[in-house]
Amino acid sequence: MYSEPTENNSPYDITVSEEVRRYILDKGHDFRVCTSCGGPIILSTLVKPAKPTDIEIYIGKYILYVSIYQARFISCVSKDMIPQFTDYSYTA
Repeated sequence: MYSEPTENNSPYDITVSEEVRRYILDKGHDFRVCTSCGGPIILSTLVKPAKPTDIEIYIGKYILYVSIYQARFISCVSKDMIPQFTDYSYTA
């Protein structure tokens, strides 16, 4: 779905938190909000490519794609959707 780049161009009135905006700008590429077993999650489009049915939200020169399935249920993309990985050190 193509839409003109504006600050919030989603017909679903989805807002993006400032933390998520900074995260996308710091990482320097496009992201997608998609479905996981734990709920909506933000993944790089290098991992989870965008689909033609996704909603596009422009963050600077990058795009945050929102799955049409998630767009029905969320009103804000927040930092709790960013996966948190803990680096565990294992010793044998």
